[in-house]
Amino acid sequence: MKISYNWLKSYVNTDLPAEEAGKILTDIGLEVEAIEKFESIKGSLKGYVVGKVKSKDKHPNADKLSVTTVDVGGERDLHIVCGAPNVAAGQTVIVALEGSIVNTPAGEFVIKNSKIRGEVSEGMICAEDEMGIGTSHEGILVLDKEYKPGTPASQLFDIEEDYTFEIGLTPNRIDAASHIGVARDFAAALSAAKYLQGGRMGVPVEKPAVDKYIKETDELFVEVIVEDPGACHRYSGVCITGVKVSESPAWLKNRLKAIGQSPINNVVDITNFVLHETGQPLHAFDADKINGKKIVVRKPGKGTPFVTLDGVERKLSGDDLMICDDTNGMCIAGVFGGVNSGVSDATTQIFLESARFNPVTIRKTARFHGLNTGASFRFERGSDPEMTLYAMKRAALLIKEIAGGKISGDIVDVYPEKILPFDVSLTYAEVNKVAGIEIVTDVVDFIVEVLDIQILNKSADGMQLRVPRYRADVTREIDVIEEVLRIYGFNNIPIPDEVRSSLSYLPSPDREKLRNLISDHLTANGFSEAMNNSLTSSRYYEGLAEFSEQSFVRLLNPLSKDLDIMRLNLLFGALENIAHNANRQSQDLALYEFGKVYCYDASKSGLKKFKEREMLAITLSGKRGVETWNSPGRDTGVFQLRNNVENVLKRLGVADYSTVTPETGASYFDFSVEYVVDKRTVARAGKVRKDIAKRADAKQDVWYAEMEWDIVVELTKRSKVRYSELPKYPGVRRDFALVVEKQVTYAEIEEIAYQTERKILKKVGLFDVYEGKNLPEGKKSYAVSFILQDEEKTLTDDRIEKTMRRLLAAFSEKLGAVLR
Repeated sequence: MKISYNWLKSYVNTDLPAEEAGKILTDIGLEVEAIEKFESIKGSLKGYVVGKVKSKDKHPNADKLSVTTVDVGGERDLHIVCGAPNVAAGQTVIVALEGSIVNTPAGEFVIKNSKIRGEVSEGMICAEDEMGIGTSHEGILVLDKEYKPGTPASQLFDIEEDYTFEIGLTPNRIDAASHIGVARDFAAALSAAKYLQGGRMGVPVEKPAVDKYIKETDELFVEVIVEDPGACHRYSGVCITGVKVSESPAWLKNRLKAIGQSPINNVVDITNFVLHETGQPLHAFDADKINGKKIVVRKPGKGTPFVTLDGVERKLSGDDLMICDDTNGMCIAGVFGGVNSGVSDATTQIFLESARFNPVTIRKTARFHGLNTGASFRFERGSDPEMTLYAMKRAALLIKEIAGGKISGDIVDVYPEKILPFDVSLTYAEVNKVAGIEIVTDVVDFIVEVLDIQILNKSADGMQLRVPRYRADVTREIDVIEEVLRIYGFNNIPIPDEVRSSLSYLPSPDREKLRNLISDHLTANGFSEAMNNSLTSSRYYEGLAEFSEQSFVRLLNPLSKDLDIMRLNLLFGALENIAHNANRQSQDLALYEFGKVYCYDASKSGLKKFKEREMLAITLSGKRGVETWNSPGRDTGVFQLRNNVENVLKRLGVADYSTVTPETGASYFDFSVEYVVDKRTVARAGKVRKDIAKRADAKQDVWYAEMEWDIVVELTKRSKVRYSELPKYPGVRRDFALVVEKQVTYAEIEEIAYQTERKILKKVGLFDVYEGKNLPEGKKSYAVSFILQDEEKTLTDDRIEKTMRRLLAAFSEKLGAVLR
C-alpha cells in the first residue's frame, strides 16, 4: 500500500524528514518497506532553461530540419538543430542543455553535443511531452511571456516533490488502509512521544470538514431498496445534477500519481481520492442510465450473465451481491463496476454510492470471479460502517467544487441493523504483566485516548473501554494491550539483564523429526503425501478376518453410514485416493500417508479399551517412470514396493529384520511379505485383492505396504552411527546360477549365504530368475552375485575358490541346489 507523505501531512502537522517519519511508522507496526521520491514532472526539469531563439536557417542537408541559434543566458549562443515545424526567430522557448535527461514515449535519453546531418547541435528545444508537462508533440512549446534567458524552467512550472511510503500492511489492519487511517496512528505515536517527554497536548488529526454539505435542489432522486440486509449492512447514496466531466486539476492528479494511480476524469478521480483518503470505497453511477430511478441491492440467480467494466462477460454464482436498477444489474457490489452504468464524458447527473457490505460475501465473490480490486480489498476485510456518510459527503463536496453541479434530494441511508462497537475491560496489572515493566497509569490512559478508544468508566485497577467500529481487530483485552504497547513503543521497553527460561527435554527418539525425515525421503523419491479422514465406513471391513465387528470404534451419532467408525488401517483411505485420481485420468500413483488407526478391545477396562497406533502406508498403482518413445512405462510391482519399504527401514537404521512369506497373510492381500524384528511384525507389503480394491471403487492393480510406525520408532534406538575407514583392498565378484525347487525363495539363499560366510562375504544380489525351457519340471534358476572382500589383505584365488565351494555345498545340502 502506497502512502503520500505530503498527503499525510495535510492531516498531521509535522515537519519531520520522510526517513524519520518512516521509522516511526515501522516502529508502530506499519512497516515501511520502501521510501520513493515522487516528482510531478519527472526529473524536476533539471538542466532545462529558458532560451531566446535568435535566428533560424534551413538545414543545408535536410528538408525538415532547421539550424537555430539560441540565447540561454550563457557566455555565447548555442547552435541547436530543431525538427519542429513551428520554430521561429524571436520565440521564447525551453531548452534542454547538455547532460539533461529527456523523457519520451520511447524512453529516456541524455542530451549530448553532437552533429546532426553535419551540423553541430548543442541542446534541444523541447515540446510538452519531452518536458513531461503534457502529451502534445505537434511542435515546440512557445512561452507566451517574456522570461530572462537562462532562467531555470523549474521556476516557471508548479513542480511538486513528494515522498511515497510503501507500507506492508498486515491483513488485520484494514483501518490503516487509507491516509486518514495512517494519520491516526502517526498522530498517536507523535502524541505519545510528546507526552513521555513531559508534554500534555496531543497531536490532532485534522480531517477535512463536511459541514458545508447541504441539499440544493430536488431535481433528481433515486430510490434505494436493500433486499438482502445480511449481505449489505448499510447503503448510502445521494444524487448530484449539472456535473461536467473533464480533466482533474493538477493537485488531484498529483495526489493520485504519487500513490501509483492513473488519473481518469474528475468524477472518477474524486472517488479514488476519497477511497485512499478515508478507506471507504465509493462508486459513481450515471444517473441517466439507472432505469426506473431505482437502486435494488439483491442477489440475481445463478448463471446470470453480467458484463463488467473490463468488457468481460461473467456468469454470476448465485451468491454474488449485485447493485441493480429496476431491470438490470449495474455493478458487482463491492468488487467491480459494470460496462454500461459508469461515468463517461457525456455524464451530467450521477448517483454516488457509499456502502458497507458483508466481508464474507465480498470475499467469496472476488475469489469466484478472480477479481482483486481496491474496493474488494477493503470490503472483504471489514470497512468502517460509520465512514459511509462522511466519505460520501466529502466526495459530493469535491465533485461540486471541481466538476460543478448541485446536490439533489435528501441522502438515502439504509441501515437496518446498526453494527455496535466492542466494549472491553482493561486492567493496569495485565498491561504491566504483558509489557514486563510497570507503565504509569496516566500514560496508559493518555495512549488509550489518542487511539480514539472511549473510556466509559475508570477505577484504580483499570478501565471499561469502547473500541471504535473501524478497529474490527480489537475485541479483547490483549488486543487493547497490544495497541497500547505499540504506541508506547516497544523500543521504550528495556531489555532485561537476566533471561528466565525452563529447560525442555525432547523425547528420544524425536518422533516428529523421524516422521519429517521419512516424508522428505519418500517425497524425493516421487511420492505424494495423502491425508485422509480418520472416519470411514464399516462396510469396508466386512468379512476381513483381522477386523471383527467387536473391534470397531463406532460413532454414537455418525454423519452418514459411510462415516460410522474410526479407521482400523490406512488401506481404504489409500484405495479411495487411487479411485479418485484414476477417475480424473491420473492413474500412475505413488502415495504415502502417516496416520493413526483405532480399535476397541472389550477385554480391557476403562479408557484402555480404546487403542490407537500410528501407521505409515505406502501405495503404488499404475506405471512406474515416464513413458517415452524409447522407454515404455513398466507396471509397478512387488519388487518396487519392497524396495521402497526396505529403503525406509534402511534410512532409519533398522537393518536386523528378516522377511517372511506367510502362508496365510493379511486377508486383504493376494500375496504378501512381512518384515519381522524380534518376532514382531514391523511391516507388511503385498498386492491388494481385486475384490477388496473394488469396495472403494479402485479398479486397477494396487500394491500396498503398511508399517507399524510406533514399533519402528522404538527400534531406531538401536541404531548407532559408526564410522570406518574406506577399505584399502578391492572386492571380488563371483556368480552362481542355482537350480532349485520352485518353492525356494531368494531370501532363503541370502540367509544361508550369510550364515555360511560371515567374514569376507559383503553382499549378495539377485540379478536374474528363469523358469521354463531346458529346466526340469518344478524347477527354477536363480542368478546370484556374491561380493567378497577382506579389509586386511588382498584375497587370493585359492581363498576365493574355497569360499565359493563352501557356499555351493551349503546351498546343495539345505536347498538341494545344483549349478545350472
